[in-house]
Amino acid sequence: MKVCPLPVTTPLRSTRSRRRKLSTSAIVVIVIAVLVSLAWSYFMPAVPESDAAADGSVSESLEELDALPVKGKSPLTSYDREAKFGTAWTDVDDNGCDTRNDILQRDLSSIVTEGTCKVMTGVLVSPYTRETISFKRGNDTSAEVQIDHVVALANAWQTGAAQLSQDERVALANDPLNLFAVDGRSNSQKGAGDAATWLPASKPFRCIYVEHQVAVKEKYELWVTPAEHDAIERVLEGCA
Repeated sequence: MKVCPLPVTTPLRSTRSRRRKLSTSAIVVIVIAVLVSLAWSYFMPAVPESDAAADGSVSESLEELDALPVKGKSPLTSYDREAKFGTAWTDVDDNGCDTRNDILQRDLSSIVTEGTCKVMTGVLVSPYTRETISFKRGNDTSAEVQIDHVVALANAWQTGAAQLSQDERVALANDPLNLFAVDGRSNSQKGAGDAATWLPASKPFRCIYVEHQVAVKEKYELWVTPAEHDAIERVLEGCA
């Protein structure tokens, strides 16, 4: 009797072994990818939301700039930060957090809070310098991260805010559009300067910075000085 030979097959043990090896390799690759992703997120803070440009394109900012009144500054007479723009910082949006902590939560990464509001630690990439700062709340450390008014309040007072109502001025002082968490040194250097006297050291951020200045001045019906207008125009014309 002729016996038909059995078909040649791969031993079951060998097949299972290869599948096990493939499965193990895939798991190792996935685990490594997850670990790399987590490490990147932790050690390389995301670009803060403040790097998002103000609403509208550069061309729209130029149009808004051209629509702003151009004239000299009014005297700083009777300017008082708290009396005219409210106490720093208040909870104007009634979310239970004051404006400073709102902005810290918006602009810092890897934050740790006490309760739902008070930011105790976090990491800031200052938009003005690209310097990375490990923020820690404390009497000797909190000032390393400050909240800058893009249109300084003294400048706002001299360019039309004196004519606003108290509520409008408080809104301007606490408007997220007008606020960035930044390194303390830059904020101190800027003082009440406008674009004609001070710009961020980070040149790529200057476009965003002046766009916000224009947007704030347009929103609150403020004006610009001739030198300020020309400085903002030069920056915007150099933006992509």
